[in-house]
Amino acid sequence: MEIREVQQQDNPQIEALIRSCLKEYNADKPGCAWSDPDLGRFFEIYQGENKKYWVAVDNGKVVAGCGIGPLPIEGICELQKMYAYPQYRGKGISQQLMDKALLFAKKHYQKCYLETFANMVQAIRFYQKYGFTALTKPLFESEHYACDRWFILTL
Repeated sequence: MEIREVQQQDNPQIEALIRSCLKEYNADKPGCAWSDPDLGRFFEIYQGENKKYWVAVDNGKVVAGCGIGPLPIEGICELQKMYAYPQYRGKGISQQLMDKALLFAKKHYQKCYLETFANMVQAIRFYQKYGFTALTKPLFESEHYACDRWFILTL
């Protein structure tokens, strides 16, 4: 398994991964990553010193990914589009991705925010294991208005 920064040729595989996971959790609807116009442009979007996206690649196939991107609130980043195919969950891959993401985030931000869905129970447990704490409402109005759980972590 290789963990590395996103490359341009990864774009279609990342989009397929995310759409597959969203379907699995009945989140294939407007108001979340499903309708994100940049879903197939990860390499292009995650260029810059304060944002990055990493992928886990197994035998040439992108099997998991996660990113850090800025929010319109100073000092706060967002853990973005963290997904893994079901057969790759619980194997430590997401932990490796999260460790990379948070190490990077600590260099540029004071807090890390995330939005998710209540039915993504395993993911929520995973985030809480890292110290993310639940919020009662989103930090700001985003295009992900369908998300119903919000978390923050002081870095």
